[in-house]
Amino acid sequence: MKRLARTDRSIITTWRRTLDWPLLAACGVLLAIGLLLSLSAGLPAAERLGYGSYYYVYRHMVFALGASLVLITVSMFDMNWARRLALLVCLGAFALMAWVLIFGHEAKGAQRWIRLAGFSLQPSEMLKPALIVLVAWLLSQKEHYPKLPWDVMAVGFFAFALLLLVLQPDIGQSALLSLAVLATFFVSGLSWRLASGFAGGGVALGGFLYLALPHVRYRVHSFIAPSDYDTYQIDRAREAIERGGLLGAGPGEGRVKSVLPDAHNDFIYAVLSEEFGFIAALGLLALYAFIVIRGCLLAARIEDNFARAAATGLFALFGLQSGINIAVNVSLIPPKGMTLPFVSFGGSSLIGTALTLGLALAFVRYRRAHVPWRRLYVY
Repeated sequence: MKRLARTDRSIITTWRRTLDWPLLAACGVLLAIGLLLSLSAGLPAAERLGYGSYYYVYRHMVFALGASLVLITVSMFDMNWARRLALLVCLGAFALMAWVLIFGHEAKGAQRWIRLAGFSLQPSEMLKPALIVLVAWLLSQKEHYPKLPWDVMAVGFFAFALLLLVLQPDIGQSALLSLAVLATFFVSGLSWRLASGFAGGGVALGGFLYLALPHVRYRVHSFIAPSDYDTYQIDRAREAIERGGLLGAGPGEGRVKSVLPDAHNDFIYAVLSEEFGFIAALGLLALYAFIVIRGCLLAARIEDNFARAAATGLFALFGLQSGINIAVNVSLIPPKGMTLPFVSFGGSSLIGTALTLGLALAFVRYRRAHVPWRRLYVY
């Protein structure tokens, strides 16, 4: 096999040499697990809605292919082009989310989607990673132009995104984005004044949403006193996880996918646990932990403040969404209606996750010039 010369500076060669291959391989495994589970959970969901048996399977395959292309393509960008891409996506997502509030498709009491040619687009999935990068870049400008109010501008963009999410309403995504943005601020240097503002604003917003939105109160109360409310979905998911035992009931033998309408997206972890058991469920959890921990370790060793904050925020976003979905499935937190990254069905979720990790991989590609800890690196 012909070896590439070290003087070769082509985009592909540079990408091959600087990419963190274990992270990319872990993403590929997650996509493969999602395809496998779509065969199990997608069939009863399609039949229940009157579609062809493999309707969700075929769509998931198309979305997974698109996500793979996005992940690989974006990971080839250098830091400057990654920042430019994030800015364009952020502005486009802001415009689409404003459009959604007026002309969007409403489902289950929320207006979050744009229907186009038989497909649904959820712009908030693209906004989340793009906003993380934009906030990180604004905060990094403090060292170059210290007299300008970069903190205020970053908070302003975040507040506008939060407003659009709350108006949909999408409380779960609002909480997820807030935590990821807070992680980005923390890595960039979070002052006590800003920390107090985040804490006070979060408490005030949470109290307002609790008082203003009946479904928020219902979810909080049903979590605190489940015996007094209808917790059918959570109960069935928990029973499925218990029924799976150590090794599971076997591929395709689970029952929860036939009784839960959202088994192919929000409760896909329960399907996995029932059919493949505790060991497989723990293995999937370990895979998410591997991506987040390895990614954050690599990000921590980047000298550039912008790239370090952006990469950390992106890995935090990915990890927090994974943790929230799994926590809902095992009844640790109130239901949020959030997908499991790269595993649940959903085109917007798959592409949004691919954009998140593609940008994160792009930012950690250049850490080798600054880092002595070489055991993490793969050539």
